[in-house]
Amino acid sequence: MAACGGCRFFVLTLRTLCGTSRSASPCVLPLTKHRSLSTSVRTYSLDPFPSGSRKSPAQLGKPERISPSSGGVQRNLSAVAVPLQGQFRPLCRYDPLDLGDVDENTQKALACKHLRRFIVDPSLARIVTDHLAGDIDDGKAVIFECNPGPGVLTRALLNRGAQRVVALESDTNFLTELKDLEDKLEGQLDVVHCDFFKLDPIGHGSMKPPAMYSEKLFSDLAISEVPWSADVPVKIVGIFTQRNEKNILWKLIYNLFERRSIFRYGRVELIMFISQKEYTKLVTRPRDYKNYQAFSVLWQMACDIELLHEEPLSSFLTVSKKTGRPSSKNTQSQSDNLCLVRITPREDLFNSYLTPLNGSTLVLMVKQCLAKRKSRLIEQINSWSPGSGPELISKLGFLDDTMTGDVYPDEFKRLFELMEQSGNFTESWLYEETLETTNTGHA
Repeated sequence: MAACGGCRFFVLTLRTLCGTSRSASPCVLPLTKHRSLSTSVRTYSLDPFPSGSRKSPAQLGKPERISPSSGGVQRNLSAVAVPLQGQFRPLCRYDPLDLGDVDENTQKALACKHLRRFIVDPSLARIVTDHLAGDIDDGKAVIFECNPGPGVLTRALLNRGAQRVVALESDTNFLTELKDLEDKLEGQLDVVHCDFFKLDPIGHGSMKPPAMYSEKLFSDLAISEVPWSADVPVKIVGIFTQRNEKNILWKLIYNLFERRSIFRYGRVELIMFISQKEYTKLVTRPRDYKNYQAFSVLWQMACDIELLHEEPLSSFLTVSKKTGRPSSKNTQSQSDNLCLVRITPREDLFNSYLTPLNGSTLVLMVKQCLAKRKSRLIEQINSWSPGSGPELISKLGFLDDTMTGDVYPDEFKRLFELMEQSGNFTESWLYEETLETTNTGHA
């Protein structure tokens, strides 16, 4: 039967809108539109990928391209991101965001007038998103990106399928382009003038961006508190600032044990590039009396720590303060690596004896014990409560000559719990040392 003119017009219109060929069925809609992105040849010193995603040296030496069969790298341009639900409005037009090239991204990053590191190479951005594939596919957590700058990693995260990315940018030079991108995405990207590393400064009163209170940040983003036993609500992605890296890590560990700041909202996870020096201290084990510090004990006690990737420092663009030029005077050698590390707070960290109310007391106890790593633990305990040392040492299964630098993180936690149970300890020893939430990285 011949089709009427109105029907033919309807079919032609449908084909035009959905991009089908003349011979295609009008009921079949194309799922993807692909564009190849090639980058300069680079070779990375990758540590092993998760099972099934390991790349061979030959693959790493070739320009990376988007595979026609790889749906994971596609980004729904106009999708409405529904936080934590993974629901998208179906469309028939898909197109990956352009990540630019190294030279173009470098020129944009040089607009920064402060000491900062940037990811300007699309290949490196895609390596990071490869390691975050499971996090992105899970879709349950909001991703906070710290100081995205020209937004290379931001676009790579969106291309990989991130449902909701919050770009926390401290430098106004980058806000205009990021907000233009935000306007095109209808809910998948939030851009906030905020410095993650300056959240919750000491003091009260009004706050001027980029400094901000986490309560305002999370409220504006409509992210609510969840129980500590719930899934991770937010994942923080970025590069630790090199200027005061250790101080920031100390501030975070205090906030973690007291469940303040970002940790008030649940087990917020950090997926950050950290210097090789601080990472080594972070994971040092007992009896390494040089590197095993209170810093090491507290992070290992509180979190699962996983090394995802090591990348040469030379792969990043480091911009010097005020000059807006690549810095040749770095605190680290260009041959050093930055370590991409996943730090996940443990679900069983708190219990009836260790709570956010006495968490800072535990921090101080560990700092005092590790101030002298070759001192006897029993003597330290007796200094807090005379005569209590032998009983606690016996319960822990230690010898009388056990040194504080020989004690594992979980054993320090057990010691604290026994002290809390005994009732023989007062907190008078707490005032032997000034408790600070920042600049306490010398224990």
